[in-house]
Amino acid sequence: MGVEVGAQAPDFTLPDQDRTPVTLSDELRKGPVVLAFVPAAFSGTCTKEMCTFRDSLPELNRLSANVIGVSTDTFFALKAWADAQHFNFPLLSDFNKTVIRQYDVVNPDMIGLKDIAKRATFVIDRNGTIVFREILDDARNEPDYGKVREALERL
Repeated sequence: MGVEVGAQAPDFTLPDQDRTPVTLSDELRKGPVVLAFVPAAFSGTCTKEMCTFRDSLPELNRLSANVIGVSTDTFFALKAWADAQHFNFPLLSDFNKTVIRQYDVVNPDMIGLKDIAKRATFVIDRNGTIVFREILDDARNEPDYGKVREALERL
């Protein structure tokens, strides 16, 4: 079922690609957060998605929003991916799979990869309330970026 729109977003702390701990509630003090779960660093659709967020960051920042990516990859892999693609937002390592369980976005088996993140996007307002969510069953699909933007514009 997942965490529903209108619910409080589960708080968490995970290391980013530079091994710096990032806490959701701290990030929300800066403004709304687009929390984007992706199955795997360096994969085609995940790279396209994160590049889309990277390229739309000036527009998202005008809406006071910040982007945070989350995957079950190690922070080592996320660092290499961030460096290769020049990502300018945190990529968090949920290597122990605690946050994907909190948000109920666990993909039990994707082409033999067990218990990785589903492709899922949440928009969370400054108060920690989920105002938009999209959980995709087919990891080959990208999120609806227009709906993400619309949710932010309504805040």
